[in-house]
Amino acid sequence: MLEKTYNAEAVEPKIAKRWAEANAFAAGAGAQPEQDSFCIVIPPPNVTGSLHMGHALNNTLQDILVRYHRMLGQNVLWQPGMDHAGIATQMVVERQLAEQQIDRREIGREAFIEKIWEWKDQSGGMIFNQLKRLGASCDWSRERFTMDEGLSRAVLEVFVSLYKEGLIYKDKRLVNWDPKLLTAISDLEVEQVEVQGHLWHFRYPLADGVTYEHPVSYNEDSDTHTYETRDYIIVATTRPETMLGDTAVAVNPEDSRYEDLIGKHVVLPMVGRRIKIVGDDYADEAAGSGAVKITPAHDFNDFELGKRHQLKAINILTTDGRMVLKENEDFLDGLSVQGKLIEVIEELDGMERFAARKEVVAKMDELGLLDHIEPHTHMVPHGDRGGVPIEPFLTDQWYVNAAEMAKPAIESVREGRTNFVPKNWEKTYFDWMENIQPWCISRQLWWGHQIPAWYGPDGQVFVEQDEETALEAAIQHYIAHEGPWKAWVEEKLENFQPGEILTRDEDVLDTWFSSALWPFSTLGWPDQTPELARYYQTDVLVTGFDIIFFWVARMMMMGLHFMKEEPFHTVYVHALVRDKDGAKMSKSKGNVIDPLELIDEYGADALRFTLAIMAAQGRDVKLDPSRIAGYRNFGTKLWNAARFADMNGAVLDPAFDPSSAKLTINRWILTELSRTSKEVKAAIEAYKFNEASSALYRFVWNQVCDWYLELLKPVFNGEDEAAKVEVRACAAHVLTEAVKLLHPFMPFMTEELFEHLAGSGAGLACHAAWPQPVFDDEAAASEINWLIDLVSGLRSVRAEMNVPPSAKAALVIVGTNETTQERLLRHDLAIKQLARVTDIVLQSAVPAGSAQIVVGEATACLPLGDLIDLTAEKARLEKARSKVADDVEKIERKLANEKFVANAKPEIVEAEREKLVGLTDQMEKLTAAVERLKQAG
Repeated sequence: MLEKTYNAEAVEPKIAKRWAEANAFAAGAGAQPEQDSFCIVIPPPNVTGSLHMGHALNNTLQDILVRYHRMLGQNVLWQPGMDHAGIATQMVVERQLAEQQIDRREIGREAFIEKIWEWKDQSGGMIFNQLKRLGASCDWSRERFTMDEGLSRAVLEVFVSLYKEGLIYKDKRLVNWDPKLLTAISDLEVEQVEVQGHLWHFRYPLADGVTYEHPVSYNEDSDTHTYETRDYIIVATTRPETMLGDTAVAVNPEDSRYEDLIGKHVVLPMVGRRIKIVGDDYADEAAGSGAVKITPAHDFNDFELGKRHQLKAINILTTDGRMVLKENEDFLDGLSVQGKLIEVIEELDGMERFAARKEVVAKMDELGLLDHIEPHTHMVPHGDRGGVPIEPFLTDQWYVNAAEMAKPAIESVREGRTNFVPKNWEKTYFDWMENIQPWCISRQLWWGHQIPAWYGPDGQVFVEQDEETALEAAIQHYIAHEGPWKAWVEEKLENFQPGEILTRDEDVLDTWFSSALWPFSTLGWPDQTPELARYYQTDVLVTGFDIIFFWVARMMMMGLHFMKEEPFHTVYVHALVRDKDGAKMSKSKGNVIDPLELIDEYGADALRFTLAIMAAQGRDVKLDPSRIAGYRNFGTKLWNAARFADMNGAVLDPAFDPSSAKLTINRWILTELSRTSKEVKAAIEAYKFNEASSALYRFVWNQVCDWYLELLKPVFNGEDEAAKVEVRACAAHVLTEAVKLLHPFMPFMTEELFEHLAGSGAGLACHAAWPQPVFDDEAAASEINWLIDLVSGLRSVRAEMNVPPSAKAALVIVGTNETTQERLLRHDLAIKQLARVTDIVLQSAVPAGSAQIVVGEATACLPLGDLIDLTAEKARLEKARSKVADDVEKIERKLANEKFVANAKPEIVEAEREKLVGLTDQMEKLTAAVERLKQAG
């Protein structure tokens, strides 16, 4: 006998242990011979990470797919692994060392990396245990790590191959630079922070005595402008300190104010550099003065404009965000360093960037060149780890020629070899891929895959998989070329000092570089392993939309390049998990929901089912913990149903043949089981997890628990022994099949129930055959569904009319055909008990004072005068309807207010809209109830 209540806290660890001892999730476990393979690679969580709601949703959906395909008998692998998380991990260990007053530079690179490995062995990978608590059925014996030996070898192979194919190269370009962490970072590691700043408007004097007429006012009546003669042009900036690196001023070529100035020059204040005025569409004539200062070395848009106009890029900042003017050849080039410029250089050189900002503004004011200052709220990019504003920084980095590698990946999606679900994400993919920039893959860190590049004494680079091969290539290169370095290398070799010939590049690769190889490197590539042959191409990637660019696209590029086949045929993009009001979760808002706390309170199954049933394609999940409590009740309902069947002698009979069932009630539930199985299968295979969950919820809660078991009570309590035998066997069969259908969604409880229902000799639910019943009895289904519609309709009328539970009246049926009359006779007792009626009467006309519902061709009438005080009930309903109407009017007024819609937070506006939908629904129901009373009165 099952325990009286389901205890998730006790059952879940027990089931997890059972799975682990059976090695239940090993690659191919439970597979049937000759079945297809099915493989998913887990999006590798950071080694520093812990489970958040995004992980919970992502891995729940993956697990549903994996468990479903495993139950189909396919050869399944869910490949787990972790990402080494370069910046995050290095920061964690640096903080730990700082607590011991140790700086990584003091102990050196090798010792520091050893410290990271020690930390990883002790504390890293906590998230795997958390995923196991969620029920993730990965093959945990195949855990991979982006820094493990095999994956590191794959990274070397890819880097060296791409370099030798000309697809990896070194270049000086702008990158996102974190002045605190002293490294380039990816766009994903940049967060936009709203800042209350200023817009400084500076006057740049025109060179060579040039002047122009600038409009200063406009008379609408005469349609004329008033002009003034200016010998300067006004530019605006939020970053005054960068002006020292300006190399142009841009105006729109269509801007009539400045068209005669294009090709002329201004003199850069404080510096004295002549810089050109260029015409470019980038300048927006409606924004500010319409003129833009151009600093190619410190702004991404300016960098691109600089390339179009062959402008010099002058970097005036150090890596830690300080001004560098002295000994800065690019800055000093062409300048006459005397007078005020010497003073400027002395004062600003070495100054921290924000202090320099204040000093530059003060000096421009002293020169009379500060036109005006205005408050300016704008978004400033910050490093998500360092927490300081990032700098667009001109530096030498390693790049992948992403534009070339993107071409096959674009065609793959365009030709349908890889499909996005929902399909609208393909547009996002194409927009990025067709405008892709070179991918910066180098990072100025110690933790990561060190770039396999060595430099000779003259800077010549040698890229090989190891230092020995690089040295051989270097020796061949220098010995083959006459010149001073030939003799230098020969001397090193003669003195047995070959180790002094080369110096290795200190940078490491972007974490996303190793992640891009994930679908094939985790399967053993570059070795041609059996797993690689069996599971590549993988099947579906389940991911969030925020990493389509950073991960999905790059896996497509690398998979196609090295495996000559797409890494997956489907990319399922799930939405965000937000709080119940639709707000994005963040620590600063205090609305973060911890999935582990929810598992502690409600159990993993309840959390999983909630996430699945809310995972509608293209719609964010608004997570309210009360919903999880509701779906925990759903699990309790199934548990109680199994106990009820147990107490009534329902035992699974292997010899039970559904086609032999004689009772209409059994033939109905077997038909609904077949329909539900087909519906769930179709929904899972279409990645409509919410529809699959909803179908299961309806079947288990409504059809099995509310109706089937309820309608079986008279049989269990009756004298027909043959009927009892049949319903016991059928009930056990249906519950067992329902448990199997529900297993991918609620694995812990269903595993426990499966053992109880099917017996320990039946094996594990996770290896049970997926139900594929073909039973179909339309007549039986039609009859019982008619009974359900009739009773449900009568119950709804009683609820709407506020009829006391104890009140009973006769049921009048009008307009019945022969089939309905037979059904009424067969189900007379059930109708009387379930609908709380005293008698069932057939009449030719609708009796006065009755509420009516249409069921099929007949009309069922409930005489309300025998059940309630019609006058009092009408007054109650009218009062309730009036209150709802007032609430509807208030919300409609609020939503019609353009200022409210424009200024309120989006989640608040959405909450009001949802409230309006709910109130409108209430209004419709109350109106219908009032109409019923009018008909009755």
